Amino acid sequence: MDKEVNYQQICEAVTLLAKKVGTWLCSERQQLAAVKMEAKGVHDYVTQFDKQSEMTIVAKLQELVPEAGFIAEEQTVTGLADRFNWIVDPLDGTTNFIHGLPPTAISIALKEYDEIVVGVVYEIWRDECFYAFKGGKAFMNGYPIHVTNCPNLNASILATGFPYSDFSVLTQFMKYMEWSMQHTQGLRRLGSAATDLVYVACGRCDGYFEYGMKPYDVAAGAFIIQQAGGVVSDFSGGNNWLFGREIVASGPALFPEFQQSVQHFLKDIQE
Repeated sequence: MDKEVNYQQICEAVTLLAKKVGTWLCSERQQLAAVKMEAKGVHDYVTQFDKQSEMTIVAKLQELVPEAGFIAEEQTVTGLADRFNWIVDPLDGTTNFIHGLPPTAISIALKEYDEIVVGVVYEIWRDECFYAFKGGKAFMNGYPIHVTNCPNLNASILATGFPYSDFSVLTQFMKYMEWSMQHTQGLRRLGSAATDLVYVACGRCDGYFEYGMKPYDVAAGAFIIQQAGGVVSDFSGGNNWLFGREIVASGPALFPEFQQSVQHFLKDIQE
């Protein structure tokens, strides 16, 4: 690929791909009474849909940027490249999908060197495609989106994900949840990190935090938040949210108080 990269053009191609695969996932799921699944770990499952979705996505992305490497959840392809790497979650919210419960999303990001330059999250059940590219704004189905101007935690609604495999830090997590219930408008656990993030980007939630995250869980959604005017960090306020397995994100007005509260309660969490 030439040094001059058209990020918008790549983003448009990825949105079409995500929608096509998402439509297939919805159609196939609705025809089945039950979904066959395999256990990857405690309460961590993979289905034939995760694998087929990833293979289809990877094949098309290889055509789009032939020299790119991949970080893909189901590891149907492996190997990193120097300049470009795709970060792919072919079915975020697998447990929801197994039970026919929304939301479920496809998450695709393109990283150039150390920077995310394209992010696409497609929530398959609501037919909502969230996307952003370097140099542009954030959009949902063609309409610009922006994080909220929520000024403080007392006025906020937060999204998170509950621990489902590592319960070693559950006590700390529950203490923050208890505190949050008393100092916010409420907590929401939707079961899809990618969806949580884009809901912050479009203003449906004011903030999001979670630990134990993988790069493919957060890459696209966090980038979309940033392009929608939001702030993303690790729990300590640093920039190690992509590979650091912890993330906090919100609009800029809320962020200082939000990040400090997360750090206070969860600073010692380690996956």
